[in-house]
Amino acid sequence: MTALFQMLAFFALPDWAVLGACLALAVAVFLWVFYIHPDASDLAPHRTKLHQLLERRDTIYDNLRDLKFEFRAGKYSEGDYELMKSSLENEAAVVLTQIDEVTEAQVRRPRAARPEPASAGRRGAR
Repeated sequence: MTALFQMLAFFALPDWAVLGACLALAVAVFLWVFYIHPDASDLAPHRTKLHQLLERRDTIYDNLRDLKFEFRAGKYSEGDYELMKSSLENEAAVVLTQIDEVTEAQVRRPRAARPEPASAGRRGAR
């Protein structure tokens, strides 16, 4: 049994080394938690303007569907229903216009001019 204690004592670190390792670990954890902030772009997937608009359009359509269901269930008067419906339809029209603008801008984006092949001018000449 004493041989086991002697072997463990041989591998034991001095108290200052253990204290220093614990302190270094505590400082590293403190810095990680309070000072290192990951970029927001690393946390969220990249969403383009078109993706945001399509998601907004789908949300408006869901709201219109829910509004119609709740109106039929008797939760809203006809005046309230028409007011909310026209508001959502106007918002949908704005979003659809923005989607058209974004997709047209992507389609009309100018492409780089292609260089003509060197043999293009020599086709007819022999």
